[in-house]
Amino acid sequence: MSRHSSRQRLAVGFGATDIVAERGEDGVARIKDLTGGIGADAVLECVGTQESMRQALHSTRPGGNVGFVGVPHDVAIDGDELFFSHVALRGGPAPVRHFLPDLIDRVLNGRIEPGKVFDLTLPLDQAAEGYRAMDERRAVKTLLRP
Repeated sequence: MSRHSSRQRLAVGFGATDIVAERGEDGVARIKDLTGGIGADAVLECVGTQESMRQALHSTRPGGNVGFVGVPHDVAIDGDELFFSHVALRGGPAPVRHFLPDLIDRVLNGRIEPGKVFDLTLPLDQAAEGYRAMDERRAVKTLLRP
């Protein structure tokens, strides 16, 4: 799900077959349309907002799963709504340190190319601008250099 062409191109490059630009109930309707009215088996919500969490829950079929990572921003989930949706919700922090040795090995051996996500490079002393650019969707990810 993306409304930004740079992120859409990146998603397609990583194998996405469908791009959903709609948000809220329109986004849910589009997912339902793509899945024959059923909803997705699994949805991943990554450090989002109330709107994106709600969209994730409503886009998931009964019996499906929503996984979330990172720290949600001002997200409240109605227990009754979750209970009657028959959707499982699982989440927690992203355990970066656990996976870092394997990821570094994969990068150094050329099995993955993390540079594809970096579309803005800034000096380290402009880290705040890098975060702003990502928040405002002017950059997918910012690479900071010393």
